[in-house]
Amino acid sequence: MSQITFGTDGWRAVIAEDFTFANVEKVAYAIGQYINSTYNKNGKRSPILVGYDTRFLADSFARRAAQVFISMGIPAKLADRDVPTPVIAYATQNEETVGAVQLTASHNPPEYCGIKYIPEYAGPATNEITERIVEHLSDLPFELDVHSIEVPTFSPKAPYMAAIKEMVDFERIAKAGLKVGVECLYSTSRDYLDAILKEHGVDTRVLHNWRDPMFGGGMPEPKAQYLTDLSKLVVQEKLNLGLATDGDADRFAIIDDSGAYVSANQLLALLTMHMLKNRKETGGIVKTVATTHFLDRLAKANNLEIFETPVGFKYIGELMRQKDILIGGEESGGCSVKGHIPEKDGILCNLLIVEMLAYEKKSLSQIWSELVAETGVEFAYRRKDMRLTNESQKKFVETLQSKPFEKIGNTRVEKVGTLDGFKYYLEDESWILVRPSGTEPLVRFYFEAPSSKRVDELKADFDKMIDDILQGIGARLLAVH
Repeated sequence: MSQITFGTDGWRAVIAEDFTFANVEKVAYAIGQYINSTYNKNGKRSPILVGYDTRFLADSFARRAAQVFISMGIPAKLADRDVPTPVIAYATQNEETVGAVQLTASHNPPEYCGIKYIPEYAGPATNEITERIVEHLSDLPFELDVHSIEVPTFSPKAPYMAAIKEMVDFERIAKAGLKVGVECLYSTSRDYLDAILKEHGVDTRVLHNWRDPMFGGGMPEPKAQYLTDLSKLVVQEKLNLGLATDGDADRFAIIDDSGAYVSANQLLALLTMHMLKNRKETGGIVKTVATTHFLDRLAKANNLEIFETPVGFKYIGELMRQKDILIGGEESGGCSVKGHIPEKDGILCNLLIVEMLAYEKKSLSQIWSELVAETGVEFAYRRKDMRLTNESQKKFVETLQSKPFEKIGNTRVEKVGTLDGFKYYLEDESWILVRPSGTEPLVRFYFEAPSSKRVDELKADFDKMIDDILQGIGARLLAVH
């Protein structure tokens, strides 16, 4: 058997290479062992829900996982069609369950599939739960004949849609006369995001609302390069905005009225403003270490508590279950809000942006400009990845640990955070995050500063410092992008 490694959001691998029926059985059995040791006591048997996205063979992999659970004495129900991750997550608490398993590789390339366990609290599995599952990966019996087991199906759509209607002011949206584009990216959000807008009388134009395991030759990732059709549609049809989700609809993206891509960091700031100003809600803000400090500014201005977590929505979701949190988000487009599930929901967050426009009666670009003027800063954000050999990455990390930077260029480092990698907080509100991957010889760099000019200067200064380290350790650099 090839090695199975769980990352920040489950296990993902290339179909037919590592992601095979045999390995799916292995992971499903491990999850079943965890469930039987945690929930199924005193003869009580609650069901596990099983869902899947639009990827090649995802439905068949999901059925096989459900068959494994049933063979272990765990009642299992399979979604009757591909389903968004937030929808199957919501379903775990709509009835008494032992959680759900979702077969998805989210925004990864078409050749990937994945599997994640969502406990009954409707959020990502914590590290503790994942570790307990991993302990059982070698438990699968040598022979497991499950092929003839019948699997009942269910539909999680209606309860989720009812909950969303309670969360969003569709009456206000309907009166606003907005025109909206929806890019489904051949994925699970079709017949959810577009359908609920149409149901409430919103003029909605829809793109790529059919299943295609190859995602039209692109990626199911709501980045600017994969949303060019949506940008053209918004401009040509004079729409108020364009909405998009990723492959399993747990992340979201927006195209504004000019056809421009709006970053996740901007969207989190806008949503926070909307929740505070228009919805009159309160609570803390939780974000990952790689997410914009615009949220810190908003928290300070509104006397709200702010929390930073390692990268991974499971850390955000855990805090959302423990504290009074208004909004939780990450720079990659994952977000959830108070009163909803502690899991990313691209459908809801897109709808809240539409709701914001209905409240503000202004274009998205104008709302953003006014927010920037109000806060007095427009943070600029940059990213780059550096691929090294394993040995070079190890030496690079050891150097950062043994020789902490005191200055970046001429700017003093106020503190170094080690919550997830190395985060350098500078005295002018700028920051740099160096985050080595835990699964491959890759180092990710994140830069943010109060202006575009400043972030470019900061990046140039830091790049020189990194080059000096690489030369000093004789590092072998494989790629930078």
